[in-house]
Amino acid sequence: MHYKKDRVALKPPLGWNSWDCYGPAVNEVQLLGNARYMAEHLKAHGWQYVVCDIQWYEQPEAGQRHWEYNRFAELCMDGFGRLIPAENRFPSAANGAGFKPIADQIHALGLKFGIHIMRGVPRLAVHRALPVKGTNVTCRDIAHANSICAWNTDMYGVDADRDGAQAYYDAIFELYASWGVDYVKVDDICNVKITPLEPYSARREIEMIRRAIDRCGRDMVLSLSPGPAVLEEAWHLAKNANMWRITDDFWDNWDSLKEMFWRCERWQAHVKPGQFPDCDMLPLGHITIAADGIGHNTNLTHAEQITMMTLWGIFRSPLIMGGEMRDNDAFTLSLLANDELLNLNQNGTTPLQLFRDETKAAWLNFVGSTPYVALFNLTENRAVVSAELSEFTDKTHAEEIWSGEKTAFTKTLSAKIEPHGAKLYKLI
Repeated sequence: MHYKKDRVALKPPLGWNSWDCYGPAVNEVQLLGNARYMAEHLKAHGWQYVVCDIQWYEQPEAGQRHWEYNRFAELCMDGFGRLIPAENRFPSAANGAGFKPIADQIHALGLKFGIHIMRGVPRLAVHRALPVKGTNVTCRDIAHANSICAWNTDMYGVDADRDGAQAYYDAIFELYASWGVDYVKVDDICNVKITPLEPYSARREIEMIRRAIDRCGRDMVLSLSPGPAVLEEAWHLAKNANMWRITDDFWDNWDSLKEMFWRCERWQAHVKPGQFPDCDMLPLGHITIAADGIGHNTNLTHAEQITMMTLWGIFRSPLIMGGEMRDNDAFTLSLLANDELLNLNQNGTTPLQLFRDETKAAWLNFVGSTPYVALFNLTENRAVVSAELSEFTDKTHAEEIWSGEKTAFTKTLSAKIEPHGAKLYKLI
């Protein structure tokens, strides 16, 4: 069934998110700097979303650590309990402007602007009994005091049975629409970890958010975090969201990357226009800068980075770059600007895993009538990986999209692949 929400993301979103490099501490200069890099180097390849991640409404005091969350922090809000940008980090937000000046600059670059929010209503708004815009109730009246986040102290859940609950979500999305927001990543909602016996306990808040977006007058991509998403709820996720995380935070290590193969296997049938299981951000290049002011370059080897891009690409996960793009080296940029990979990711169909065991895997997808085949070596040694393809195609030549190598084959495509590496072939 085709839903109204699908039209905003018929293809997997391509963008950048501030989390992997700046955690909860990104500022206006960093945000706009990465937007300008995207406009100059990646927009021509289809990249478009610039997303400001968590805690943009917090003004950390001098000397506070900028990677971990500050418990029960003072948050910036308006008179209706709606979070607004911290002016010491986003000076253009002064005088009630919110994120509109930043969104305007990003739109002027030909790009789109996104924000991260937490599920629920700010605890400070509840404790102060601030009014819910357009109602006779307060934030205290709509709060679900037992619905809290396991890892962040900012919010209470919203109780869908209370008068004014939907009105609160309508009011915050009305505000985001006025700013010019094109993409909203909602956290502590896809898997509510504090309720391990019912990880999808926020389903009604997802529905309220969907209604609020549909009413706000502006198209917005809806992304749900964190994972792992509940497979049995795939129908509900697809009905309400454009993308949802199938993993918890993904970082730059081989074990997490190898684990993603079985996650993709479980979710492959649910990749469809407007609805994309999300493998999480790409921890490429210069990351974790806000942790100590220095950060580190990704721990993934070049082979592992190619494996990650190949799997995310053929699976058709959203591609959201996580590193500080202004520090990209030529190799990192080449991963993001490979037009064959992006064509597959954007214009493929529902992907198919051909096989997988502890040592190897292969995936298939099509762009029109053109097959793409990915071969993966999951071992610590160079190995030959083969896929028998006569059931799917009668083509006999292949071009490897990362290296440009051309090869001929009959029925079975084989390649010698380095440890933790991948090859991605376009059959011609």
